[in-house]
Parts: sequence; C-alpha cells; structure tokens
Amino acid sequence: MAVRRRTLRILTGAAAASVALASTAWSRPAPPQPAVRAPAAGAAATLCAPAGVLRGDDGERAAVSLCAGSGTPVMAVSAPATCRRPGASVRYACLTSGTWTARRDGARVASGTLPGSQPYPGPGTYDVTATVHVRSAPDGVDLRGTVRATLTLTAPKQRPTHRVEVDRTTLSRGSTTTLTYRVYRDSEQGDGSARFGLIGEESTGVRISTEDARCVNPLVGSHPSKARLTHSVDCALTDLQPGRPATVRVRVTTAATCSTVVSKLGYWTPRGQALYTGGMVEGPTVGCD
Repeated sequence: MAVRRRTLRILTGAAAASVALASTAWSRPAPPQPAVRAPAAGAAATLCAPAGVLRGDDGERAAVSLCAGSGTPVMAVSAPATCRRPGASVRYACLTSGTWTARRDGARVASGTLPGSQPYPGPGTYDVTATVHVRSAPDGVDLRGTVRATLTLTAPKQRPTHRVEVDRTTLSRGSTTTLTYRVYRDSEQGDGSARFGLIGEESTGVRISTEDARCVNPLVGSHPSKARLTHSVDCALTDLQPGRPATVRVRVTTAATCSTVVSKLGYWTPRGQALYTGGMVEGPTVGCD
C-alpha cells in the first residue's frame, strides 16, 4: 500500500507540472514558425501555415493562418482563423478581412486584399505578411493585428495561354495617338473568344475611340440612357487562333492633363458545361509624359 500511495503522489505531481507548463505555454506569444514547404509540384493545391495569434483585453483569441494557392495562373491568398472567448458556450465562426503582401528574397512580388488573388510569381519561398481584421459570428470576438508566415511554393509557373502587345509605350499630353494592339492566343487551350478592354483615367478628360466594328465605348446608365464611357473601349474578339493574332487599333486623345491607358484580356477555357472557366491577363500599360 505504501508503494501505491507513493506512486500516486508522483503521478499527481507530474500531472500538476504538466498543467503548469501548459498554462504557461498558453499565455506566451506563438513562437516564430518555420517555413512550410508545399509537396512536390503537381496539381493545383493550397498551402497553409500558422501565422499568429491575436488576443483581446477580455481574453478573446483568434489563431490566424495564412494560405496560398499555387499550380494555377494566380496565387490566391486567404487568412482562415479560429475564434475563442473565455466562458462562451457557442462555437464561433471567424470572418477575416484585410490586406496581404508577399515578398521573395526581400523584394515585394505580390499584394492584395483578403481573400484575393494576384498573378502567380512562380516557385520560391515567400514571406507573407497580412494586416487582418477578425470578427466572429455570432458576435464576441473583434480583433485586429498583423500576422506573418513563410510559405515555400513548388508549383512551376504556368506558361501564359494569351498575351497582349502594343506598338507604343508613351502618349503625349494634348495630342491624338494611334495605338496598335496585338492579341495572341499561344495555346491550344481555350477557343477563339476573348474580351479585350482598354481604359484611361476618367478625371483627365482622355478620350479613346476606334472604327473597329468589334469594339464599342461601354454603355452606362439605365434605359433609355445612351451615355457611353468615352475613356474606355471594350472589344469582343471571336477569332483568336494560335498563329493568328487579332489586331485592334484605337485613337487616344489626351487633354492638358496626362493619362495612362491600361489594358486587360479575359478569355474562355471551356471545360464541358462547367460555369467558372477561363482567365484574365494583364496587358501593357501605355504611359504619358
């Protein structure tokens, strides 16, 4: 009996020590997380890593992770979180919003809102920082802070299926310039359909026009309004083929204030009757001096 009582006392002491250690660890900030590496390159996947714990004055707690998707033309970043509040009997769901920045070798390569996507910069180790606002549903947790994680993405950067080129890089203020755009489809993926858009800075008074029947200045306002955006042009292209680019010519008239002109291309990549297919590529920006 004496041996059994002594054993019980030893076990009780060990249990108390474990509880004390757990309590101490609970109150400490989360230690820096090592880089998390994605599995070998393959199909599209999302990689997540613990990024930090936000705490409130009344014991509220939100453990935040940062996630990045790769294996597609874009890097999608999100910040899922789990929320707790002392004494609460409900299980909270977390709503996370904010902004993020990704750096590789110290250089900023992508940024955006949470959740959000930017063109995938390619494989590498990324230091991702996010400024987050975490709220719970139902109410009870409302925290803000900055979290960080290091993610190593291994998926190769996909070769673009479409691209856009333009014959000039600069406009001059107070003049009319003709820009010639070439829209390419370089892959057998997709079909001949694409939506090509140009837009200037509305506040500068810039005007964009074209005689191309595939293009229009977008209609705005409710019916029967016939108002159109004179600083923007939309073109519906239907005959893009590898080896057969489309040519679009527009006239840009600038006022006394300079305006850049940006471009983008949305395209189809049909997969049977799937609803969300295709993609978007950034075209060249034409500056002004």
